[in-house]
Amino acid sequence: MSTSNANATEIILVRHGETAWNRELRFQGHVDIPLNDAGHEQARRVGLRLAGEAVDHAFSSDLMRAQQTAAPAAQQLGLKVVTQAGLREQHFGVVEGLRAEDIRQLHPRAWEDWLAFREDHAMPEGESARQFHTRVINALGAIAATHAGKNLLVVTHGGVLDMVWRTAHGMSLNGPRQSDIPNAGINRIRLADPQKPTEIEILYWADTRHLADLPPQPVYDQRRHLKKD
Repeated sequence: MSTSNANATEIILVRHGETAWNRELRFQGHVDIPLNDAGHEQARRVGLRLAGEAVDHAFSSDLMRAQQTAAPAAQQLGLKVVTQAGLREQHFGVVEGLRAEDIRQLHPRAWEDWLAFREDHAMPEGESARQFHTRVINALGAIAATHAGKNLLVVTHGGVLDMVWRTAHGMSLNGPRQSDIPNAGINRIRLADPQKPTEIEILYWADTRHLADLPPQPVYDQRRHLKKD
């Protein structure tokens, strides 16, 4: 990775590999779910894909699925993985472990509120998009500021990547996810000034060439739940 700004920090962002709950389209949040067999293969391929990259430090969410995804790449790169709780997925409170249909039946009011995709709404005992965004950007900003001018690997979660995408494009936190965020996809961003963590440049996004011959991934598309006028 190269840049003309000596203080710029470039980050390879990777979403964790597939889990059984991904396959079942369950809300995972902070529940510590491991990778399934497909996820371990995806993680292995991420490691091979990143072998030889000029990466100075590796970070991961402290949840198992992210750490397991980071491990093969860190081994290839000869790096120790530093875990950060701030890189966790959004906390979904009482609905963690449930599928959309389960939430609709067990928590109908919370589900109706969720479908509005408002930045200040949170599932009961969970975290709003605004709170989540603040946590994510602060965590990435702190990592970038501590390692200004370095090239970093960060393995994290789909929601975290959504917050990065929205920030880079100057998008509202309201509304459903708009970007593709596949499991074990590789993304690359640049923070020209680590002291300004909301100023993010996306260099490329959702690269899955290393996964091309694997079975299709389960995809939870928030947009399919939008209410029609």
